[in-house]
Amino acid sequence: MLNLAPATIISRIITLVIAFTLHEFAHAATANAFGDDTPRLAGRLSLNPIVHLDMMGTIMLLFAGFGWAKPVPINPYVIRRKNKAGVMLVSIAGPLMNLLLAIIAAIPLRFRLVEFINISNSFLPTLGQFLLEFVFINIALFLFNLIPLAPLDGEKVLSYFLPASFQNTYAKIHQYGPILLLAIAVIGPMVGFDLIGIIIGAPLMRLTRFLVGL
Repeated sequence: MLNLAPATIISRIITLVIAFTLHEFAHAATANAFGDDTPRLAGRLSLNPIVHLDMMGTIMLLFAGFGWAKPVPINPYVIRRKNKAGVMLVSIAGPLMNLLLAIIAAIPLRFRLVEFINISNSFLPTLGQFLLEFVFINIALFLFNLIPLAPLDGEKVLSYFLPASFQNTYAKIHQYGPILLLAIAVIGPMVGFDLIGIIIGAPLMRLTRFLVGL
């Protein structure tokens, strides 16, 4: 992974700035719409990438194809007073933003307004290379963030839809979410068991091919 071509690294850096910034802004803006001013007071209701990027998540995106940004702080009690589904909607707003970005970027490729031309020895990516990488990573972020383990967005989404009888059991698993996620995403591939790849690999390829028309 450290042998990535410069064009790929450049594409991923640009994608990182756009995808993570808008992902977190979507969380903050949705929470703000439900009357929670916590993100605004924390400086997260912003399109400034610096306030959103997380160092480890950035490194993971560059070299593994997925990653994360700093979580947006929210006050769930304020949000739930406005809308019982509010916390779930705030959580899913980030992944849906990534999906929207992928759809928008795929349009020029889908309708052949831009051709995918891979110049392997070029330092800078072609527009087609960049757009394909942009689509791929945003779909990866969309799917990865929907995995129902804390601190990912999918944990709150699944929690909202679970029957009341399962809530206590799921709440107990919540505290182990980060450890489980670390084991699955980092340790698993090191011992030859890439569960993340198994879970999101096929949908990722199908969605990418569908959007760009391959």
